This record gives sequence, structure tokens and C-alpha cells, in this order.
Amino acid sequence: MDVTSRPMRTLVARLDNAGDVLLAGPAVRAAAAAGPVSFVTSPAGAAAAALLPGVDDILTFAAPWILAEPPATTRAAFDGLVADLAGRGIDRAALLCSSHQSPLPIALICRLAGIAQTAAVSHEYPGSLLDARIPGDPDVHEVERNLLVTERLGCRLPAGDDGLLHVRGEHPMPGTRSAAYVAIHPGASVPARTWRPERWIELAVYLRAADLPVVVTGRRDERALTSAVAEAAGGSDLGGTTSLAALASILAGAAATVVGNTGPMHLSAAVGTPVVALFAPTVPPQRWRPWGVAHVLLGDLDIACRGCRARRCPWAEQHCLETVRPAAVLEALESLMAPVATATAARSSASHHALEACQ
Repeated sequence: MDVTSRPMRTLVARLDNAGDVLLAGPAVRAAAAAGPVSFVTSPAGAAAAALLPGVDDILTFAAPWILAEPPATTRAAFDGLVADLAGRGIDRAALLCSSHQSPLPIALICRLAGIAQTAAVSHEYPGSLLDARIPGDPDVHEVERNLLVTERLGCRLPAGDDGLLHVRGEHPMPGTRSAAYVAIHPGASVPARTWRPERWIELAVYLRAADLPVVVTGRRDERALTSAVAEAAGGSDLGGTTSLAALASILAGAAATVVGNTGPMHLSAAVGTPVVALFAPTVPPQRWRPWGVAHVLLGDLDIACRGCRARRCPWAEQHCLETVRPAAVLEALESLMAPVATATAARSSASHHALEACQ
């Protein structure tokens, strides 16, 4: 079929972690409004890509210029990705990356695969690698940054799309969930972006004393942490037992999530669950805060060392988060859960009156 007589196929590239992939969701839907979308991401991001509405097929590639634990650079790996892309009939590529990453290596791969049109935000001179270059470093939320790229390819969100994060599956609408439990996700792939374990346990004890039901989630390699937090809270430990899709359902059922600046913070936003974020400002909060959902950021966001991008804080006590006390977390939870409780009470009252009317 001639390219002019078929829908344009777009490649969306986001080569890092699950949270970054989730923030690409609105950009994917903008591209999908014009035709099918292929998504290339890291092995760690593939499960998140599978949750995004609008993604038709997924490729994985461990990018040695992106990942914190990069693989060796081999010709075979690059040749394999070029061949995979070349076989998909891709017309254009939206190359999404953060301000500290370069889109040019994946742009070169796209060119070698015969992709005719490419767009990205890029600090560097791209030569012939990019057709649409957004220069500089737009100081906007990552979701908006991604949409800038797809817009340069002529892809815009369709009428009626709210521009929020969404994932596939049936999840409670905001305001319809019960206040049955709070989800706590204490771990993070970047240790500097969350509380140290002792502080999470301290919070768990405090929430138990407040008689607040807790469900604790985490990765398989975080089981020691999730078990200790769940025991201190008198709650359920689901650490290492759920897929990302199952985690989305757990977070969707929660009245609120307490989490560091990590992927489940964005997954909570994608299912409409309010977020209390222990937000270490290693990255700018205006770019990485929960998107489009009620939230409270706790931590010293104006600390002198903000923007350090450290994976591990060099201080024994992480000063940007050490000032946060469990009482502040509970206060934030209560402020976010109050609308949930009010909506639940209103629905209960309406149901009661409906039953009375039927009697």
C-alpha cells in the first residue's frame, strides 16, 4: 500500500523507566489519533508501555547512553534495533527524553532504519538527524515537554481528550472509590528519591496508631522493606507479588498513595488516586510532580542542593526529607481523603434514600 493511502505510523521512543513511560501517555494518544503507534523503550519500561492506550506494538532496547546500569555497546544490538524498526513501516518518530539526556543516538538509529521524519527536544546541534528540533530546555512538566515533540510532528490530542495520564483497564473513577485503605510504596529504583527505611517504618507505626488501614507495595527486591513497613503498620504486604497492571488496580482502589518520587507516583496519577509524595528535589518538582491529580509534595523543595540528580544522597541523613514528620503525612492524607469520604458518605446517603423510596 502506498504511504499516501494509509494512516501514518508513528514511533514514540522513551528509553528509560516505567514512570517516564507513563508520562509519555498523552503524547502517545496524540500520535495514535493519526494512526498506529509503535513504542520503543527499555526492558524496565515495557510493562508500562503495555498499559498505555494507543500503543500497538512494543520494542525493547537497553540504551547504553540512558540506563543507570548501561550494557556494553555492541554493533549487534544496534543492528538488531535498526532492523526491527525498518520492518515496521514507520513514517515518523517522536523521540522523548529528559533534559539531561540526548535524543541523538536514537535519532541516528531511526535514520538508519529509514524513518523519514524525526522530532525531539535537543540541546545539541543535530545536523541531519532531526527534522523538527525544539531547542533549549523548556521548563515545563514532562507531560507537556512530550506533547511539544508530538505537536512538531503534527500530532495533537483529539477533541475530548483530557490530557491526563491513563492506563488500560477498568479502574474506579476519581471520587467513586471508598476510603478502605491507604497504599504505601516505600521503595524507589533511585534511593535518593525516597525516605530511608527507618522513616517509612516510623510512619507505619504512626498510621497504625491512627487506625488507618494500610496496604504496602513494592518490587520483589524490596520485600525486606515492604515486610517491615507492613508489620509496623499492621497492614498487608504485597511487595513483590504484583505485576504492574495489578499494581495499578491496587492503587486505583486506594483512598490515597504515599510514595517517593518514583514510578508508582505516576501510576497513582494515571488511575486518579490522590498522592502524598515524599519528594526529594533531586529533580525539579515543577517538571516531575504528579500530573493532573490531587497531591501534596512533602520535603524541602527549596534546599540549596536541589537539582543534584544524585542517585544516592551523600549525607547520612537526607536533609531535604528528614524535616518531614509522620504527623505531616497524616495531615496531608486527611486533606486528600476528605473529598473521598464526603463523596462516599453522599453515595451511601443517596443509596439509603433510594432503598427507602422502594419500600
